[in-house]
Amino acid sequence: MCGIVGILDTRGTREVSRELLSRMNESQHHRGPDAGAMHVEPGLGFGHRRLSIIDLATGQQPMFNEDGSVVVIYRAHAARAHL
Repeated sequence: MCGIVGILDTRGTREVSRELLSRMNESQHHRGPDAGAMHVEPGLGFGHRRLSIIDLATGQQPMFNEDGSVVVIYRAHAARAHL
């Protein structure tokens, strides 16, 4: 099933509350009991819960590019449906 939460400061300057983001992410624990992670940077915070059904070994999130300058959290099932 999986689930994604996020907080965005449109000015990109305020710190995102890790405590709030963590509570938001844990509120959807039932959607993804197998794994959970968060990514926080100034003005932005993402949380993800994962239900491991496919891609068991390499489906951890968030995902980063080679130099760590780009981060993505996504719902793989929805992404595959559009490919």
